[in-house]
Amino acid sequence: MKQLKDLTLLDKFLFDETMDHPEAHEALLQIILGQEELRLMTPSQTEKEFRTMPWLRSIRVDVYALDQSGTVYDTEMQAEHRTDLAKRSRYYQGLIDSSLLEPGTISFNKLNNTYIIMITPYDLFGAGKYCYTFVPCCKEDKTIELQDGAIRIFLNTKGKNDHEVSQELRDFLHYVETTDEIIAENSESERLKKIHACVSRVKSSEEAGVKYMQKWEEKIIEREKALAEGRAETTLSSMHKLMEKMGMTAEEALDFLEIPKDEWETYLK
Repeated sequence: MKQLKDLTLLDKFLFDETMDHPEAHEALLQIILGQEELRLMTPSQTEKEFRTMPWLRSIRVDVYALDQSGTVYDTEMQAEHRTDLAKRSRYYQGLIDSSLLEPGTISFNKLNNTYIIMITPYDLFGAGKYCYTFVPCCKEDKTIELQDGAIRIFLNTKGKNDHEVSQELRDFLHYVETTDEIIAENSESERLKKIHACVSRVKSSEEAGVKYMQKWEEKIIEREKALAEGRAETTLSSMHKLMEKMGMTAEEALDFLEIPKDEWETYLK
């Protein structure tokens, strides 16, 4: 288990807690989009859930907010290497969109513009870019964009195209990987310094420290529960085989498998 002081922004806990400060999330979006005038008009919401039907897959987005024009931002930190991020972003887009229009709204032109931003420490597309921005365009004429207001951005901390992106964005992405105060101090970006100040506040917060420990305890409990369920399934499978092939009763199978008698009732049920 890492200590709170050793976490980087790649760690979901530190990222969420830092972005919970509106000034940090606003600074991050200004850096990524290059929009100094961008102002968030709602508090950043972490772990916001979206669901359409109880029986369908729900999502929890990392950081969600709206700016002064009503544009929606979902900012995700994805440290673990995954190959499904493109379709994951599509699913996120659909569920977020489904929550944006009030019942009875006639024109779909009232649908908010949206940005889904995924930050990764690996190059999902393999072209060496720090930033991959996707907007729908016409296959027959790529100068024609669909203009549906949906933009998806994938950021890669290991980009190589330094001349194509701002120094500020490069500094931020390098900072994400190490969260080293030296990078923030040496950068000319006041916005990066603002983000680092929020990181420092989280790391020195007693309340954040307690919350971090609770998160770890929850993870341990969930892991132990999953292991226990896995052991139970294996035991039940072995019981059934012994009963089928050896003609044993359930009790005889449990005794053969050396399952403690105080656990028998659970398996017999």
